[in-house]
Amino acid sequence: MKSTSRGPALYHQQRVGKDGGAFMMLKFRTMQVNAERTTGPVMASENDPRVTWLGHYLRAARLDELPQLWNVLRGDMSFVGPRPERPEFVGQFEQDIHGYAERFMVRPGLTGYAQVNGEYHTSAATKLKYDLAYIYNRSLWLDLKILSETLKVMLTRRGI
Repeated sequence: MKSTSRGPALYHQQRVGKDGGAFMMLKFRTMQVNAERTTGPVMASENDPRVTWLGHYLRAARLDELPQLWNVLRGDMSFVGPRPERPEFVGQFEQDIHGYAERFMVRPGLTGYAQVNGEYHTSAATKLKYDLAYIYNRSLWLDLKILSETLKVMLTRRGI
C-alpha cells in the first residue's frame, strides 16, 4: 500500500456491532488518504476513483478484510455474520428499511450470507434479507457453507 500511495497501510474506522455497540474495525487502506475529506461519508461505488490500483486488487480478492481477524480475536466480530456498517449510514438504513436493527442481534462477521449470495452493489434492503435469513437459521453447518462459498468468491473474484 505504501508503495502505491502515501499514507498508512492500515486504518481503523468506527463500525456498529452487536446490540448497536460501536467498535473500531481494522482494514487495509484501499483508498487514497482522506478520500472523504470533500464529500463526507459516502458509500464506495463500483469503479470508485478514490480506490488505488493496489486497492482494486485487494478488494477484488477480498484481502482488504484480513486485518479484521484482529477484530475477531478481540471479540468485536465473528467469522460469519452480517457485515458491520458505518454509523453514518445505520440511522438512515434503520429509518428506511423495516427490520434493519435486527441485524445487530449477532456479532458482525468477516463474511456473511449476503456476501456470498449478492453482488458488489446489492441494495442494503436485499442484503438485509440475506442477513436475517442467516440470523434466524444460524448453525455450524450454515457457517461452514458460507465460509466455503467465501473461499470460492475470493478465488473467482465474484460477488460482494
